[in-house]
Amino acid sequence: MDLTTKYLGLDLKNPLVPSASPLSKSVDQSKQLEDAGASAIIMYSLFEEAITADAETMNRFLNHQDTGFAEIGESILPDWQDFSTGAEPYLENLRALKEALDIPVIASLNGVTPSGWVEHGRELQEAGADALELNVYYVAADIDQTGNVVEERYLEILRTLKNSISIPINMKLSPTFSSIGNMVQRMAAAGADGVALFNRFYQPDINIDSLRLQPSLHPSTSAEALLAMRWIAILYGRIDNLSLGATGGIHTADDAIKLLLAGADVVHLCSTLLKHGAGQTGVILKGIEQWMEDQGFESLEDVRGRVSALAVPNPAEFERANYVNIIDSYSFAPGVMV
Repeated sequence: MDLTTKYLGLDLKNPLVPSASPLSKSVDQSKQLEDAGASAIIMYSLFEEAITADAETMNRFLNHQDTGFAEIGESILPDWQDFSTGAEPYLENLRALKEALDIPVIASLNGVTPSGWVEHGRELQEAGADALELNVYYVAADIDQTGNVVEERYLEILRTLKNSISIPINMKLSPTFSSIGNMVQRMAAAGADGVALFNRFYQPDINIDSLRLQPSLHPSTSAEALLAMRWIAILYGRIDNLSLGATGGIHTADDAIKLLLAGADVVHLCSTLLKHGAGQTGVILKGIEQWMEDQGFESLEDVRGRVSALAVPNPAEFERANYVNIIDSYSFAPGVMV
């Protein structure tokens, strides 16, 4: 069974790629993922904001405190060189993963400033990253900001990094763009080697007892993969030399198979690994192999894109017709209006 695929210009042994998660903070857990069948691994994100906060805290600790012993001066304070600051812990982990694993290691970066994107992008390349995923976590909360301004922000980050590093760049996108297909097309023109659809943003919650905002993190469900499946099916075969990665909601072999049929080059795994452990990679891989054998497919290329939008004359019309059929056949409670 030939499960090989190409992603971001990298030759992978199969389409299963664990996405950014705490699992990649451990070399041992990353090795377990590789042993279970992972063909590459995406590291947890390096956040420029966290690096800046650490640097400011260190600066206050070493340079802006009153020791109470003026005659001693700074001699009682530790040497700043004794501390690991900035991006170095992340870079050390990246180097350790590269040394321990035989599969590609893809770094993940969330920047804030243009200089931060470039500086840290170069550091990650120099540390040995095989590719770089841009986790552009940006919430357009300014109601005076137009969609065009938001889109240009993404594109400018991409162009700047593309001119600064040589490793492949993957854009991790949210589903909130007004024209996803056009945005992906513009990113490809700006130099993106691939896109991952879709990013799951942190959603704050409200504590009704304390009347305050509180952190909220919910694992994905298989139903969430349907959104990525739709857009990958629409994009498949329409943009040359652009890798399509599906992320969010892939929990089972069935989920992965559907996204491959839609046209995904790889599927990213996260919540299912956090819930079931690294061995879930092998379970999903075996499920894909068994399905391919049952269906008579000999290679992944026989599978990819077989149910993409290219097989449907008018995808929008097809969706509208089926939406009406689903609504008509759905049983609602008495008195419910749709």
